[in-house]
Amino acid sequence: MSRYDHLDESAVRVRPSRRGSRPRTKERPAHEDAVEALVIGVDRGRYTTRLDDRQVTAMRARELGRKSIVVGDRVGLVGDTTGGPDSLARIVRVLPRSSVLRRSADDTDRVERVIVANADQMVIVTALADPEPRPRMIDRCLVAAYDAGLDPLLVLTKSDLASAEPLLDIYRPLEVPYVVTSLDPVGAGPADHGVEEVLGHLQDRVSVFVGHSGVGKSTLVNALVPDARRTTGVVNVTTGRGRHTSTSAVALEVPGGGWVVDTPGVRSFGLGHVDPSTFIEHFPDLAEGALECPRGCSHDEPECALDAWVAAGRAGASGAVRLESLRRLLRSRTGDTSDPTTG
Repeated sequence: MSRYDHLDESAVRVRPSRRGSRPRTKERPAHEDAVEALVIGVDRGRYTTRLDDRQVTAMRARELGRKSIVVGDRVGLVGDTTGGPDSLARIVRVLPRSSVLRRSADDTDRVERVIVANADQMVIVTALADPEPRPRMIDRCLVAAYDAGLDPLLVLTKSDLASAEPLLDIYRPLEVPYVVTSLDPVGAGPADHGVEEVLGHLQDRVSVFVGHSGVGKSTLVNALVPDARRTTGVVNVTTGRGRHTSTSAVALEVPGGGWVVDTPGVRSFGLGHVDPSTFIEHFPDLAEGALECPRGCSHDEPECALDAWVAAGRAGASGAVRLESLRRLLRSRTGDTSDPTTG
């Protein structure tokens, strides 16, 4: 045996410039003894996972490289999986995902951020007042949900402050399921309603809650999962400043089965990762009318057939609002947020 055999690159790769470096093999360990767990929280390089009936803190194994790990991921754990106060396991693999919900910083940014993995329902939480409802935000969330293959559920909060009918008139034609709620912000009270109905939609599903700050999302989560104790606070509805509630995504177990993934409140939901040519597919009240458009129609030009479709009432009473929402989404991808009809 030659004294240089240890430098044979066909066997291992070494870093001779660093003393004491251990040679790294080209093949990753199989970790056949890894056990499957669910990631329920991520905080500064540490991952909280649920394994059977206990929580296990874990770190990422080096062999995973830069592979992302997010709430909702199913992962393989090795090492100390007892869940003790000083225990630390290692995540050695991320199992294939059934779905991925993404958003970008803005509509011109193609860099996507994964919010949650393996969800099958998006719960879009919107207040009916304080702050006022934002249909364009709802439309963006619907596009993101359909793009990710998630079922949408619209939950309207603060029905004690305003009627839900004007907003429901816009979305009833789309047959998006909805629940109207009214909750006591300091805890379950006699005026609370809608919680049991929402719970019915969550059973045995992984549901990601999305909504902008101040809509009462954390208050709703606390009512649905009594042990959640999600922080609630006041946010200025004009400036967006104040004590925002959720600061990181976390998965919470629903009584009776299922998981709620509570996400931080957002001011916008960028769709830079979604192909704009598919936007019309997510506006079913307008999609049929688009079949009459000229070939290559951008749906934001004088020859577009959607104007006549809406004017004839074929998209319902809210057709004009929906068409403008579609066109604003399309313009956002080009960076043009002006109204071309006003010059």
